[in-house]
Amino acid sequence: MSVIPVLEADVLRRQDPELAEILLGELARQSTTLQLVAAENFTSPAVLAALGSPLANKYAEGYPGARHHGGCEIVDVAERVAVDRAKALFGAGHANVQAHSGSSAVLAAYAALLRPGDTVLALGLPYGGHLTHGSPANFSGRWFDFVGYGVDAETGLIDYVQVRSLARTRRPKAIVCGSIACPRHIDYAFFREVADEVGAYLIADAAHPIGLVAGGAAPNPVPYADVVCATTHKVLRGPRGGMLLCGSELAERVDRAVFPFTQGGAQMHTIAAKAVAFGEAATPAFTAYAHQVVANARVLAAGLAAEGFVVTTGGTDTHLITADPLPLGADGRAARGQLAAAGMVLDCCALPHGDSRGLRLGTAAVTTQGMGEGEMAGIAALMAGVLRGRVDARRARDEVRDLVGGFLPYPG
Repeated sequence: MSVIPVLEADVLRRQDPELAEILLGELARQSTTLQLVAAENFTSPAVLAALGSPLANKYAEGYPGARHHGGCEIVDVAERVAVDRAKALFGAGHANVQAHSGSSAVLAAYAALLRPGDTVLALGLPYGGHLTHGSPANFSGRWFDFVGYGVDAETGLIDYVQVRSLARTRRPKAIVCGSIACPRHIDYAFFREVADEVGAYLIADAAHPIGLVAGGAAPNPVPYADVVCATTHKVLRGPRGGMLLCGSELAERVDRAVFPFTQGGAQMHTIAAKAVAFGEAATPAFTAYAHQVVANARVLAAGLAAEGFVVTTGGTDTHLITADPLPLGADGRAARGQLAAAGMVLDCCALPHGDSRGLRLGTAAVTTQGMGEGEMAGIAALMAGVLRGRVDARRARDEVRDLVGGFLPYPG
């Protein structure tokens, strides 16, 4: 079966050739360039099949057994399967799989536990905090009083001493632990201890590491946090979406915070695709994959450091790497553009205690394609060659195309 069944049947080509070409163009882009964006991955054909299924037609406000629409008997089963698989996968007392995104999941967690004006302690945005961790451009920064903790100036690691000090001084209603740019494991036990000391809820934003958790390659925040917010894409390799995990005592509050407080009808095709992804993540093959993701990231980080990049924290424990390319002659924004022209797609990010922007990249997608440590070493060398001017963009793009051609995300 084709990756895009509607194109195989030629339906979309006949009805909307313009959109058909756009879809095929994106498939070609993904099949000829290196996808190193830390927040991206390739879903399985089974996940894509669920996303394109007749469940997309069904309106299903509410929860299984208590919908506001008729004809939900089948989709109720699909959601129950997704919930049961998520609970088993992460050892949670309750799972809500309706959140449309990671940000929607965080919004629901805040809605379940907080009131406008409450003080919240979270990682500051310049150090890898997410927009939902207090950005003034986001609902979080407008509705709550956020206090930001930072990282150690020398190590780049979370400043746990500062976390405890700020918690004792500001007495937050909730503490958020999680980052979009921290390449090291978070000490959830420490955050639980501090939260208990000051009487705060602990919210873990595990959008990035949750797939590694599923594969046993990262610590599980579920035993420590009151609520865990996560995405189902990234390393977890499911559809774009969010979920929340919590104990049974908070289940009703979390569910009501998702629906009816922050969202309307559940996207049942996406929930079915989440169920497929949870099932895949429970297999030995996924466990091997998650550990390979980390092994690849460590080799890539070491290769970048050897080439002259300044790698934040000196390496990584996860799929994620942040690095300063300035020693190679370009800041993050310029480097991202040069690498994109060479067929290597990644992001830039703020660097802790630095004036310039750095690069943020990850190994989830390339590992899904089957690449290993040897390919990671080659990618590091090619990135350095492009930024130092030793390899021009055309030659680099040819090398990238040849590499990806041997590891197509969707063969055939």
